[in-house]
Amino acid sequence: MNKIEHIGIAVNDLFKACDIYEKLLGTACYKQELVESENVNTAFFKVGENKIELLSSTTEDSAIAKFLAKKGEGIHHIAFDVTDIYAEMARLKAEGFILLNEEPKKGADNKLICFVHPKGTNGVLVELCQEIS
Repeated sequence: MNKIEHIGIAVNDLFKACDIYEKLLGTACYKQELVESENVNTAFFKVGENKIELLSSTTEDSAIAKFLAKKGEGIHHIAFDVTDIYAEMARLKAEGFILLNEEPKKGADNKLICFVHPKGTNGVLVELCQEIS
């Protein structure tokens, strides 16, 4: 794993949350994107080398909708940049971690993604991200 790629924050209302984070961070959202495979709308902010991803659900049965119903708004996941997502997935499986998908999916911000089950990471949902070239 190379670095923290972003921190994902689940929100009920993406537009209201964007207003809050623009004021908080002192910068505008640089990208909004619908990720159909995850049933979410996303908004990205960059502060220095760090990124924040706001996520809101587009369906009542998405993972984000279920998270919001159970835990409310807040930190949803920490994403790590990886050079080779397939190799990293194989390494983590060999270490005994449970992956939430067998193959990487196309995610937001031109990334291939895979999630690691939070039961094996002290309750933290971890996302692997690899830039699509």
